[in-house]
Amino acid sequence: MSPSFAGVSFVGDSSLSPSASVALPIVMSGYHVLVVNGYSRTKDTPNGKCIRSQSFKIGGHRWFIEYYPNGYGEEKASDISFYLVLDEVNNVEPVTAHYTFSFLGQSHTLINGSPLLVGASRGYKFAVNELWSPQCFMKRQNFEKSMHLKNDSFTIVCHVSIMKNVNIGDAASSTRFVVVPPSQYHLYNLLQSQEGTDVTFQVGGEKFAAHRCVFAARSAVFKAQLFGPMKEGTTDSIVRIDDMEAKVFRLLLGYIYCDSVPEVDEELMLQHLLVAADKYDLPRLRLICEYKLCPCINADTVGTMLELAEQHHCQGLKEACLDFLNSPANLQQVITDAGGLDNLTSSSSSVLTEHIAKLASSLKFDK
Repeated sequence: MSPSFAGVSFVGDSSLSPSASVALPIVMSGYHVLVVNGYSRTKDTPNGKCIRSQSFKIGGHRWFIEYYPNGYGEEKASDISFYLVLDEVNNVEPVTAHYTFSFLGQSHTLINGSPLLVGASRGYKFAVNELWSPQCFMKRQNFEKSMHLKNDSFTIVCHVSIMKNVNIGDAASSTRFVVVPPSQYHLYNLLQSQEGTDVTFQVGGEKFAAHRCVFAARSAVFKAQLFGPMKEGTTDSIVRIDDMEAKVFRLLLGYIYCDSVPEVDEELMLQHLLVAADKYDLPRLRLICEYKLCPCINADTVGTMLELAEQHHCQGLKEACLDFLNSPANLQQVITDAGGLDNLTSSSSSVLTEHIAKLASSLKFDK
């Protein structure tokens, strides 16, 4: 189970300024899945030539995977090889990452006493002139006899973790108000294999095969919808969800099976995911969204965040918003951006107006 960041405790003065030179080491991790359909066709790729995955982001850095069906270099012509590549040619600071390549569902299978895939967890320092990891490889003959090649297809999973030092001042807006409990739940392989799926969710123009029992175990709302008086149709029915985008449901689906959320660059996506977490009674997912949204609070977003917190029972996010507004400089910036206190109170939500009025009553601001 990957370590989860669970908050900060202070001994003494906890009101550190953003410029305080205190750093907190945390592990940022994730994985990317490379699916190869039509393995036999890829065998025509010459030695030294590769097939690249799409670019993906983990730990604040972009990566991609290179797959060499006939190895890289003459001495590896009888192998299949994989490399993790840092997709940042202009990156000045080295990035030390631990990574693992494995086949989907792979246990520590051995062939002739050797691992099926040479991909034990290892650390490597990626730098300007060393963007490629050491190769991860296995003998093609062994691979083609293995259980991992099915219907001329296989799936590789690359796990990446990076240790970073996060300034306490930057992290405080999340850690002071929101604590996310560690995950103890992971059904990733079940989700990927889709074996035994017995319900299909239609969201927008996409369909997602899933397991009723998993959804019912994770959410009382889904349990009522799938098994209780609210159940829709028969066991092979399609359940329509019309108030959510497919890309948001995909994140929700991943959380239900894996109890984790990948890095999301879009703040709006996190807001929609938070709404879904509240609707389907997934309190830990709501906390994760709150935690990720706290650092996004600024003069432009505080009104939206505060209203979101009020509507969806997010006490930590609400307290973080009020803490932001408690700063006279921040409060002045919100009022100035709105064109004055009168404009703010007439154009903003009642939630923000109420709190602004309370805070501004004891201070003098330009109207």
